[in-house]
Amino acid sequence: MPPTFEKARNRHQKARAAGLSPDYWYAVEYDRAVGAGQSVETRFWNTSIALFRGEDGRLRAIENRCAHRQLKLTLGEVDGCDLVCSYHGWAYDGDGRVARIPHELFGRPMPSFRVRTFPVAVRYGLIWIFPGDPRLARERTIPDIPELEGPRRWACVPLDFTWRAHHSMIIDNVSDFTHAYLHRKYKPFEDSRLIRCEAGESRVFVAYDTKVGGGRISGLFVDRARVNTNSIDLCYEYPYQWSSTDGKIKHWCFVLPMDEQTTRVFFLFYFDALKIPLTPWRIPRWLMAPVLRISNRVLIRPLLEQDGFAVQSEQEAYSRHFDSPIGELNPAVVQFQELTIRKWEEHLISQTTPRA
Repeated sequence: MPPTFEKARNRHQKARAAGLSPDYWYAVEYDRAVGAGQSVETRFWNTSIALFRGEDGRLRAIENRCAHRQLKLTLGEVDGCDLVCSYHGWAYDGDGRVARIPHELFGRPMPSFRVRTFPVAVRYGLIWIFPGDPRLARERTIPDIPELEGPRRWACVPLDFTWRAHHSMIIDNVSDFTHAYLHRKYKPFEDSRLIRCEAGESRVFVAYDTKVGGGRISGLFVDRARVNTNSIDLCYEYPYQWSSTDGKIKHWCFVLPMDEQTTRVFFLFYFDALKIPLTPWRIPRWLMAPVLRISNRVLIRPLLEQDGFAVQSEQEAYSRHFDSPIGELNPAVVQFQELTIRKWEEHLISQTTPRA
């Protein structure tokens, strides 16, 4: 069995055992997935969280367990603006307090039981949770993506996957452009050469000279008269990842570490350089969302499923060969892993240091 973070003996083992600091906002679900009167379970690093939307339309996020017999509250139902346990009917409000107990109290006063609550927000069509210290929720903001907000926002149709792989494997995958062979059918990038790798306190910025969007079908949509597709910038901006091709083709990757070997990942791709194939004409703004939905289904999802195959296979292999030496050649991957390790160590230290 692979070692825990505390028992890891080298950088590779530490990176594959590290968690992500809970003191950031994490995308956990689509806003449309939780309707009024509905509840949904999500998980952050082995902690089950109940998302529910009351009849007032407001989202709440509380620890997903009843303080009585520990059943998951998402097994129950939403009643008004409370989440009711399916076993004894204890009702929890959005502050995690037991608001009602329908059975006899046996002469006792109403108890003051409560479970933990989590700051929750909606942005870019996604539900975000702050699983760490709620006092930091205002300081650590959800990433600003100006292209996805306002009256002139770019079209974006998010995709998500749940992969049986550690989150660090996914960050390595989406930022390391040496795996073009995996994508030889779709050719999202080719002939990549690392030209820049800069590590900072909370980010690793890399740039590649490469050929972007060379697929037989996808390449027909790229407006090469308006965008330079010969290079790409990427950044692991802990705990998020983004890329930009000439400021016209962009994406963000938001990972949700559910446990040591399970990660849900949300991809947001958005474009300002797509054209109608075999013409010089740009795709009209009103048509972009339908085009992206088709593109996601036909091109982008199959492409990303190749990455899913790779990282899940890597996780399976690591579980067997965690003691074997790793022949990593890309210095950027080393920097990604070192950042992940450092941030997790900082979090562990913070748990033993009282906050002012």
